[in-house]
Amino acid sequence: MWFKNLQLHRLPVPWSVTAERMQTWLAPFAFTPAGSMDMQTQGWASPRDNDALVHTVNGQMVLVYRSEKKLLPATVVNQVTRARAQEIEEQQGYKPGRKQLRELKERVTDELMPRAFAIRRDTRVWIDAERGWLVIDAASQALADDILSLLVKSIDQIPLASVRTASSPVAAMTRWLLPDEAPYGFTVDQDTELRTIGEGNATVRYSGHALDGEEVQRHLKEGKQCMRLALTWNDRVSFVLTPSLTIKRVVPLDVIKDMSDPTIQGEDETFDADFALMTGELSKLFGDLVEALGGEAKI
Repeated sequence: MWFKNLQLHRLPVPWSVTAERMQTWLAPFAFTPAGSMDMQTQGWASPRDNDALVHTVNGQMVLVYRSEKKLLPATVVNQVTRARAQEIEEQQGYKPGRKQLRELKERVTDELMPRAFAIRRDTRVWIDAERGWLVIDAASQALADDILSLLVKSIDQIPLASVRTASSPVAAMTRWLLPDEAPYGFTVDQDTELRTIGEGNATVRYSGHALDGEEVQRHLKEGKQCMRLALTWNDRVSFVLTPSLTIKRVVPLDVIKDMSDPTIQGEDETFDADFALMTGELSKLFGDLVEALGGEAKI
């Protein structure tokens, strides 16, 4: 159950909150399925399909944001509307006007809504209250923003902040592409995106390509900056770093997979063991990454 994409946010260190208190905050905003006339709905769901909206392992909390959206294709609505408009034209002897067509389309939408397909999506949120991290497993910034909005609504005056480092990720990643400049504990992999800042935004992308050659160095000398870089941390976790400090394509490597306890049985035990292993490793990764970026900026 490793998170694949990490949107990082800061909490006070430590943040004195219990799972019980968190449950109280989230309960009024628990997920309920969309009604027959609702296009979409959202709320907090149980991570382990029980009554608890907060699941805790070794002091680490996991929440689940659930959204449900009705899928009602516009082509279907338009097709039914045209058929109804034809019937009306035959009855009244002339084509319906714009206002009549608009009202007809609204009625058709209301009629079809109860039969629309509902697409449900779960997104996990990890809270490390001891070290002050809130992590959303989302590649999309729009999805992360929806989750943050619900968090702010659920927890009045939640002490949440962006992660700010002394060195910007773009400047640091560009520097790390120079020979022998990778930060301690990290190795540069074979994926990157280089871009000219300013007019034109000329972009060069490399995938599965050695990045220590003359071609990459030439692009850097020409002024291109690194906007995405694949890295490996301590031969344990590979990932891609972005300018916003979002960590994407997280993959635990064999050395971590080999740490799994073969005696663990059942879905619940497996979930807890995987979550404990993930949070333990990623907490260390966050610390090393922030340090490689010059530490957190003092505001």
